[in-house]
Order: sequence, then structure tokens, then C-alpha cells
Amino acid sequence: MASPSGLQSGLSRQLFDMWCQDKKNSCVIPGYVVEGTLAKTIMNEPKEVTLLSGLVVPLNMRVQYISFSAHADFTQTSAFLNELRPPNIILVHGEANEMGRLKAKLITQFAGQNVRVLSPKNCQTVEMYFKGEKTAKAVGRLAEKSPKVGDSVSGLLVRKGFMYQLMAPEDLHSFTQLSTGSVMQRQSVPYKGAFTVLKHRLQQMYEGVEVTKAETPTLKVHRNLTVTQEGSDYVVLQWVSDPVSDMVADSVVSMILKLDSQSMFGIASNGFRAKEAQLEKNEIKIVHSLLVSLFGDVKLDEKLQILTITVDGIVATVDHANKGIECKDENLNDRIRVALRRIQTALYPLDS
Repeated sequence: MASPSGLQSGLSRQLFDMWCQDKKNSCVIPGYVVEGTLAKTIMNEPKEVTLLSGLVVPLNMRVQYISFSAHADFTQTSAFLNELRPPNIILVHGEANEMGRLKAKLITQFAGQNVRVLSPKNCQTVEMYFKGEKTAKAVGRLAEKSPKVGDSVSGLLVRKGFMYQLMAPEDLHSFTQLSTGSVMQRQSVPYKGAFTVLKHRLQQMYEGVEVTKAETPTLKVHRNLTVTQEGSDYVVLQWVSDPVSDMVADSVVSMILKLDSQSMFGIASNGFRAKEAQLEKNEIKIVHSLLVSLFGDVKLDEKLQILTITVDGIVATVDHANKGIECKDENLNDRIRVALRRIQTALYPLDS
């Protein structure tokens, strides 16, 4: 529906100029039209019409006229609405008092029939809600087996016109002009550590990490993601994009970046690195210094690897070699345990 009804200008004329040459289209003219207008002209079904641009084109669309007076009385209007029984009736273009009387009568007429009657003011927004069930037809592989009551059917929902079809992704090219595709992701990540360290960390994080036979060291993670060492200072991740594989790739990239930045604490294939050995050698001294900053009175027996902590007359003994704590006060015991755990995390973040 578009106005004005004379097709002289506005939206109705723009649509007419676009659609008049297609025989699949129709123009329905309701009610009275003024002489000399385009609407009056096409009622005689001429072979050609002149567009707003001045171009003369053939008139192929069908033109129909129905007698629908815009100034119907209450009897005609109520009879018309009684035939249609629409869920929403919106009254516009009328004198306010008469529109109010009409609204009151229509509300009485359709009482109990779930019909809304509205008479909005100019520029007032009106919201209408429609409920309708949509049916999709299963085709292809999904139609080979009838589902039982309660079974779920999964596939691609394709709309063509007013019809809906549900199909497997593999059938998309058979029933539509569409086709499925995949996106291969490839990302280079800086990594200067040993590839065996990377393999070890991936095996800790994921199950089923496979070592593939290739010219360069390659790992397969989660059956879809491959990690290849293509250079001395970087590795390459490659995977077919999907929600799960993208999430796995993000976690692997994050782990590699963290491992690369803290490679001095990593697990090397030939044993601990020199920096790790030096850290272990000085570990008891570092722990002692940090505990002094937290608890004050802390004595160190470096030979026995034992630290003695005294807080408000309460004595606690820490066996650093065996990671044991002896203390009769539970609160102090818990404080020391938390402090040692945080120190361990700070010293060896990859092992925490």
C-alpha cells in the first residue's frame, strides 16, 4: 500500500515507475481517482506510459480497480471489519470526536474477541505483535530417516520466498545455489625455546597431542590444529576455522607467548638450564629474604634447609627441602603456607 492514489508523485509513483514493466506485478486502484492523473490513465490499460524521468516504457503490469470508498459509514466499516476480524484496528484520518465514537462502538462490537482498537495521534508510534508458526520442510539427508517424538533435528535453515527448508550442510549445493566453504587460518607466533618444551606443555594442557611425521617438527592438537617449527625463532599454527578450533588456537597462542617470555623457567630437553640451576641454588636465600619481609624474625639454617619463624612468641619451622611446616598455631600455619605458595608461584610461574 502506498500513496497518493493518483500516482502523480511520491512513493506510489516511484514504485510504479520501478514495477510497471514487469508482467508479474499488479497495481490495485481502490476507490475514486481524479481525471488527468496517471491512475486514471492506466485504468484504460494503455500500451505505454511516461515515467517521471520522461522515458516512455511499455505498461506490462496488470491494473485492477476496486470500489472502496474512503468515506464509508459505520455500517459499511463494521461489516468490513467483521468479515476480516483483524487482531489490530487502527483508526486514522478523521475528526477526533467522531473517531472516538467509532472506536467506542468497535470496542463494544469486538468485545471478548482479542481485538485491539487504537486511534493514535499524529506521529504517535503504534506497536503490533503477530504470532505465527513457521514450518520448515526437511530435505536431503535429514529427510531419509523420520525422527521420533522428542528427537532434535539439526541442520541449516534456508528461506526461499515464503518457504523454509531444513537441510544438512552437505546438501546445500543440491537444493540451493549456495555452497559451503572453509577458512584455513595460519598464524606465526614468536618462540625461541626448545620444541620439546612446547610439546611438553601442550601435552599437559590437551589430551591426544600427536607428533606427525614431517620434514619439520610438527604437533597436532585437538585433531585439527597443527603446530610446526618452521624457523629457529618462531612456530606456525594452522587450522580450519570453526568455533572450537578457534578457541583452542587462541589458548595455544597465549601459552606459547607466555612460554617464550618466560623460557628461562621452561623445561629443557637436556635437563635444567644454567639459569634454572642458579635459581635453585639461591632459592632458599630468596625465600628467606621474602619471609623476613613478611614476618620479620626468620632464622635460616642453610645447611639443613630449615627456616625458623617467630611471630609474637609463636615459633614455626619450615622444612624447605621437604616443603613441610610445623606450627601449633593454625592461623600462623595458614599464613606461612599461603606465603610460600605465592613465593613458589613467583619463582616458577610455569610450574604453578
